[in-house]
Amino acid sequence: YRGLTQDVQILPVDYEIEYICRGNRVIVGPKVRKCLPNGTWTDLTLRSRCCEYCTKLYIGALFPMSGGWPGGQACLPSAQMALDLVNKRTDILPDYELELIYYDSMCDPGEATKLLYDLLYTEPIKIVLMPGCSSVSTLVAEAARMWNLIVLSYGSSSPALSNRQRFPTFFRTHPSATLHNPTRVQLFQKWKWTKIATIQQTTEVFTSTLDDLEQRVKEAGIEISVRQSFLTDPAVAVKNLKRQDARIIVGLFYETEARKVFCEVFKEKLYGKKYVWFLIGWYADNWFKIKDPSINCTVENMTEAVEGHVTTEIVMLNPETVRGASNLTSQEFLEQLMSRLGGKNPEETGGFQEAPLAYDAVWALALALNKTVEPLKAKGRRLEDFNYNNHDITAEIYRALNTSSFEGVSVSVVKCSGYKKIGYYDSTKGNLSWFGNDKWIGGAPPADQTVVIEEFRFLSQKLFVSVSVFAGLGILLGIVCLTFNIYNSNVRYIQNSQPYLNNMTAVGCMLSLAAVFPLGIDGLHVHRVRFPVVCQFRLWLLGLGFSLAYGSMFTKIWWVHTVFTKKDEKKDKRKHLEPWKLYATVGVLLGIDILSLMIWQIVDPLHITVEKFTREAPKGDLDVLIQPLLEHCSSEKMNTWLGVVYGYKGLLLLLGIFLAYETKSVSTEKINDHRAVGMAIYNVAVLCMITAPVTMILSSQQDASFAFASLAIVFSVYITLVVLFIPKMRRLITRGEWQSEQQETMKTGSSTNNNDEEKSRQLERENKELQKIIQEKEERVSELRNQLTERQALRSRRRLSGQNQNHSTPAPPASQNDPKSLLPPPGYPLPSSDNHSLPPSFSNSSNLYQPDGKIGRNNCHTSRLQLLYK
Repeated sequence: YRGLTQDVQILPVDYEIEYICRGNRVIVGPKVRKCLPNGTWTDLTLRSRCCEYCTKLYIGALFPMSGGWPGGQACLPSAQMALDLVNKRTDILPDYELELIYYDSMCDPGEATKLLYDLLYTEPIKIVLMPGCSSVSTLVAEAARMWNLIVLSYGSSSPALSNRQRFPTFFRTHPSATLHNPTRVQLFQKWKWTKIATIQQTTEVFTSTLDDLEQRVKEAGIEISVRQSFLTDPAVAVKNLKRQDARIIVGLFYETEARKVFCEVFKEKLYGKKYVWFLIGWYADNWFKIKDPSINCTVENMTEAVEGHVTTEIVMLNPETVRGASNLTSQEFLEQLMSRLGGKNPEETGGFQEAPLAYDAVWALALALNKTVEPLKAKGRRLEDFNYNNHDITAEIYRALNTSSFEGVSVSVVKCSGYKKIGYYDSTKGNLSWFGNDKWIGGAPPADQTVVIEEFRFLSQKLFVSVSVFAGLGILLGIVCLTFNIYNSNVRYIQNSQPYLNNMTAVGCMLSLAAVFPLGIDGLHVHRVRFPVVCQFRLWLLGLGFSLAYGSMFTKIWWVHTVFTKKDEKKDKRKHLEPWKLYATVGVLLGIDILSLMIWQIVDPLHITVEKFTREAPKGDLDVLIQPLLEHCSSEKMNTWLGVVYGYKGLLLLLGIFLAYETKSVSTEKINDHRAVGMAIYNVAVLCMITAPVTMILSSQQDASFAFASLAIVFSVYITLVVLFIPKMRRLITRGEWQSEQQETMKTGSSTNNNDEEKSRQLERENKELQKIIQEKEERVSELRNQLTERQALRSRRRLSGQNQNHSTPAPPASQNDPKSLLPPPGYPLPSSDNHSLPPSFSNSSNLYQPDGKIGRNNCHTSRLQLLYK
């Protein structure tokens, strides 16, 4: 400086000195120095010198200025700033100058392939390649080995690029995307989430990142319940997340696809206080506000959809104010970078967060190349001797890069949308520093899944109490009917209705009504452990009650049909009714039911099963769902057993209907209430045939199923009891028949057997009929006698007149001993020869009655003879 300022003592501020080299030499170091207010010059620590033989080393770079990640917008100025500083340093590559040759790869592997070809096959030779964007770096790194090129990336986070066998010459300053995963796992555990969902763009960088995350969360006991992916259109994947109730969602995709995803998120309402999205932190801060023609959502829609999401970012700048290899602090670097960006808003500049990595990448390359100068000189080689076939220089550069290290911090920062830092996580120490300034839309971290509250459906207690009251009254009615029937069992009218069978009907009705109570008992009244006992009571009470009540009625109607529909020659056998056969028939039906129920309970016992219904959302904006549950009595082969029981009972009901119809016109006093029994069978059969299939269909609706089953039991029992017993009560009360029967018993001192009384009444009716017939025959005999007398008189006169006219001729005497003379005219009966032994009227009447009434003296029953003389 002495020769330039020897006549000047004080220089003005901003006074500049420019260095110029003579000849073919070039300036290495600062070309211009400026006077500072503190009396010093800029860049005093850097030496300016003239270099006679400065060789240029060329770096081929691909900067994505657009596309999925437009990181070149800030990384390119940062790399150029680093190159300028390196070229000014006299202690780093003093005889060389680094020059950057770059293209816009648009973060597209296809476009990058074309640009890589141009870099490799156009002069000058590039000593190193510097791609950005993981998909492009993957392509370049795989191809570079064929040209002995070292690849140094500043913006590739794909975990797959760490594979040395696949990418042997690849280096990067950008940390792997897997470094975000430990931070994510720490946050999941902090907020007590055990279930997450993921959605990723189908590229290698995100697939490998997600594979690493899946392994880490599995080790932490966290489940990935939903995993969705898409190539270009995320609409279906987002709908699947909504359908599968994803709440905590990790999204892995480029910035352009992020806008598409959150446009669909807005449409599907997959945001708000119930959802948390975890995104990649290297998007521009206002990425959701950038206009994108590929989506049809407004900025307001996107802002609403992204509210509350969380990002994890790698700290790119050293938070400490220390000077690194470039002799710049983090703050000074940002100031110079903003100056190069020309005041451009960092939030709208792609790759602004990765700009320090591009800056460090250039410095790492410069220091590595500087380390190779001396080893190569010892081997008689120089860096400018590099070509695509020279393995020695590539090996030296590889060795130098592999041993390079920088002042850096591998710390993740957690930010919420807005963006606000809420904590740091040091992955080396596993230390999570939490600021405590996180705020949630709902006031607290949401649940990782919809809280499902299991809620058992119980029978309506009002319905149960109402039906139980009717069932209880029905049981009282059954007791009254049973008592009435037993008390009046000696009354002839009651005896003619087979009272023992009616007693069985009343008992069966009461058992059926008792089954209503266990039908309405559920988990609200008893513990689940004791519920199978309730199931047993339901089955046995209803089965035995039906067998007794319907079986006794069926036996009556079956006997009436069997006896009173026989042919005429077998009709007299119906006089004798043996009660034990009726009881045996009921016993057989009851035994079949008991045997079948015992086999069922031994082979396949009833147990409790729980039916699950579609989840229901409660009223209000609550993040819960109600899981309705319903308890059933069931067995492993429930349908098979029900089919057997319903088939047998159904055939019995149909047969009962048929027999009741066939005997509706039969009249008999041996079972004087068979018409009432037929009416009861009609009602029971119709109700059972309707209720059985309806209850099976409505089994999932506890109130409707219980109402149908219980009311069918109540109605059928009431109808049966009323039809069978009320008429008997009415008759005995209105006619006082039990009084007359008791008086007659007091007079005679004994009661008549039921069969003898029936025979007596039948003989009385036949006696009356025979007396009427005899009276008619006697009138006919008297008429015929008169006619016979007149004819005999007429014949006598004719013979006398003939004798007078022919008195000269002797006529044969009309002897009374000639039988032909006494014969009646043709068509009249012969007179009896022993009329003197009986009264004339009776003798003639008996002869006349024989052809029509088929009763003669020789074939008349002795009992009838006594009645005839009565």
